[in-house]
Amino acid sequence: MTETRVRPLDGAPGSSTLVNDDLAPTTKETATWRTWDIFCLWMTSAHSIASYGFAVGMLALGMTGWQTMLALFTGVLVLWLGSNLVGVAGQKVGVPFPVFARAAFGVFGANVPALLRAIVAVFWYGIQTYLASTALMVLLLRVSPGLASWTESSFLGLSTLGWIAFLVLWTVQLAIINYGMEVVRKASDFAGPAVWLGMIALAIWILGKAEWSIDFNARAGAPLSGGATVAAFVGVAFLMVSFMAGPLVNYADFARFAPSKRAVLRGNAWGIPFNETAFVILSIVISLATLKVYGKVLSDPVELVADIDSDVVVIVAAVLFATATVGINVVLNFVSPSYDFSNAAPRYISFRAGGIITAVLSILVMPWKLWANQDFIIYFLGGVGALMGPVFGILIVDYYLVRRQHTAVAELYADTPEGRYWFSRGFNPKALTALALSGTVAVIVALAPDSREVTALSWPVGAALGALLMYAFESARPSVSRSESASRSATG
Repeated sequence: MTETRVRPLDGAPGSSTLVNDDLAPTTKETATWRTWDIFCLWMTSAHSIASYGFAVGMLALGMTGWQTMLALFTGVLVLWLGSNLVGVAGQKVGVPFPVFARAAFGVFGANVPALLRAIVAVFWYGIQTYLASTALMVLLLRVSPGLASWTESSFLGLSTLGWIAFLVLWTVQLAIINYGMEVVRKASDFAGPAVWLGMIALAIWILGKAEWSIDFNARAGAPLSGGATVAAFVGVAFLMVSFMAGPLVNYADFARFAPSKRAVLRGNAWGIPFNETAFVILSIVISLATLKVYGKVLSDPVELVADIDSDVVVIVAAVLFATATVGINVVLNFVSPSYDFSNAAPRYISFRAGGIITAVLSILVMPWKLWANQDFIIYFLGGVGALMGPVFGILIVDYYLVRRQHTAVAELYADTPEGRYWFSRGFNPKALTALALSGTVAVIVALAPDSREVTALSWPVGAALGALLMYAFESARPSVSRSESASRSATG
């Protein structure tokens, strides 16, 4: 792998081996993500086959339609609060997530949370690519029914047509990321609104079949007692946060491109409580209609699309779903690991090279097998919360309470013992210990046998414990100065 060109960073001590063009701070020229772009980013995040499947899956836990919507809305509010905390910090400091994490974990220690996030993103990248490929297969089979023979044989659990659809979308996404963050912004601006057309059209079609009447008191699972309903409600709310736990942690990757704090806060407000709530309501409405029409809830909207008689409608809907899923994949599951892998060796791994690593690993995990496991979504989301919750808690406490919103930006790239974030050989033992302890507890919670309600608490348990431990360690023996300069030329 060739060495990437390194841009000198004003004021950075040492040899600056920890910086390349992709990891360098944002400039006024690159701060192009305004309110609309942040809004579309969150639209793209919410509008996917996986997001619909998640919302419908929560309905199957036994609550009624309106209880499920209220629980998901509660989770959305928690996500909104978290995104404001991360987004404001990311915009002010102006660096991607793995570089931002250097202030808390050390210039080398930041690779631990960064690579944890990268692993999560690789799994989601593969899953989203597979789900988009199912929409593409519906399109191909409707256009050319003769291709059905290509679904009869399989290799590693995926049919010939499945492999073709998967690799086509895999290649398209790799091409998008190759052109950098500006093209990612444009892809997000298109993909976010696009799926609304498909979802609204699908809602109209299925509501027509349901004679324009649905029962919000209907439920897909067995009725729950009062205590079980409360437990399920809390579980669904925090599973909503866990579903977005990865993107929440690395939100600085995008917020840093916003020209102002106001743009971040306004984009978050429109994109999360307003937009994500609307998508949840639409998903539940569609699922309740399918429950009435088919006698069961269909967790995949592609199944509904395939049942539509009109070839034109099927083709348009399949294109929209595939486009939307590709959009969310590039924005949420490709950008982050590209930065995270680059951060591990900035001089030798560029943003684009990190993207290639991500793409290759996404095939090796065979996401179609993971998605076929019925319990996978609950335990994987719990695992995501277990890993990402502590990282979130530690970063928030470190930035807002320990460093009081001051970061010496140039020092984030210092690779010598004189650097402010060198700590102990480039690692902050306090942050890493807090992560290890809180992560262990959260994983135990996430893997609790036969208890989905307990599993769902892995994110809040991990986030709270990570935050408390980080604050306790720093309070007992401060390792950073609370009077760091707030000058934007040297700090964020």
